[in-house]
Amino acid sequence: MSQVAGAVTNGEAAQQEDLSGPPAANRHRLPDERAGITHHFSIAGHEGYLTVGLYPNGQPGEIFIRMAKEGSTIAGLMECFGTVVSVSLQHGVPLRVLCGKLSHTRFEPSGWTGNQELGYAKSIMDYLFRWLELRFLSGKQLPLFEAKAADDESTRSESIQVPASLSPFPHESSEVGDAPLCSTCGSLMVPNGSCYRCGNCGGTSGCS
Repeated sequence: MSQVAGAVTNGEAAQQEDLSGPPAANRHRLPDERAGITHHFSIAGHEGYLTVGLYPNGQPGEIFIRMAKEGSTIAGLMECFGTVVSVSLQHGVPLRVLCGKLSHTRFEPSGWTGNQELGYAKSIMDYLFRWLELRFLSGKQLPLFEAKAADDESTRSESIQVPASLSPFPHESSEVGDAPLCSTCGSLMVPNGSCYRCGNCGGTSGCS
């Protein structure tokens, strides 16, 4: 009987302990050297930069918010708020929870952002956490980086194309010697038997 009573007492104590508050969370700090991404934003003339530090798996672990107007009240509040969000992320608060709580909050400054994906921002908080949700939770912006890489690759390919005025036969360039210029297009001709042939337009120096 005493054992049953002791078990009931221990169960009640455990239940009271669970109701006393959330369990202690361990802080997982980012490594000393970490990757990051910086995003420039502008809301109704208020410009700033959001820098997101990433864990090795690519998940956000800290944010820094710097406003363009140093010393302003908004700049101070944003820096302190960035610290709070960083500590929350490192203690295991899901980014989705933060985005759900802080997106669509309404206060000044508010206005158009120039970002086609986000449009009008009801506040700085609204913009920042909708951008974080878009960038890290939905993945909608990831194809933009792939498209940019493809554009850069095509630009590099175009930059190394051989001009039309040059001969498309590089192996013949060392055999031109004292070859004359083509009377039709002006390109340097190459030896072709006892006469010369133009590698650009196909003309000859008189032989067939």
